[in-house]
Amino acid sequence: MPARYSPERDLLEARRMAEALADYVRGAALYGSAGGGFFGSGDLPPLTVGALLLRLRRLRALAHRLAPAAAADLATAAGLCQQVAREWTLHYEAKMHQEALSRLEAMRPFLREAADHPRSARANYPPELLRRTIVQELLAALAAVGPLPADLRDKVQVTDAGLRGLVTAAAFQWDSALEPVYPADVYWWLYHAPPVESPQD
Repeated sequence: MPARYSPERDLLEARRMAEALADYVRGAALYGSAGGGFFGSGDLPPLTVGALLLRLRRLRALAHRLAPAAAADLATAAGLCQQVAREWTLHYEAKMHQEALSRLEAMRPFLREAADHPRSARANYPPELLRRTIVQELLAALAAVGPLPADLRDKVQVTDAGLRGLVTAAAFQWDSALEPVYPADVYWWLYHAPPVESPQD
């Protein structure tokens, strides 16, 4: 994510993602498009439920920074998300489960590389922060509707154990404007980083 947080950018992306969400959850692709292309090839990031939930959380928490028209856009985006979750429940929940597993699996190469070559870990850490934070949004949403699936719960535990073995306490890793959104007792990885001085490979 950019070093400096932009609620305007988050709102634009959330609105576009919410508008495309119903078609996305009924489709087969895990990473969809909100009109901006795939994997950074266009103006918008890939559409997933987790990517939308991430933005909605931040915007709600920082709603006092939004102009009235922007606040109305946020309410519309949040309403569309809730509508899809209600009308396409099985599709929506299946997408969340699949996405959480996929993002955790995508963290495995980082964990392996960092264990084998610790000096690479700090430079490669930022993308893992975003992955793990999106997973947390998905976990919260899934836990709100029932017990977490065992495969997902186990994969989170294994991933977090690997992360904890690599990082030490550090300053908040994202723009300080987001710090109130992410309490350290839940989002602990945002307050940790691989040490600057790592052992020899």
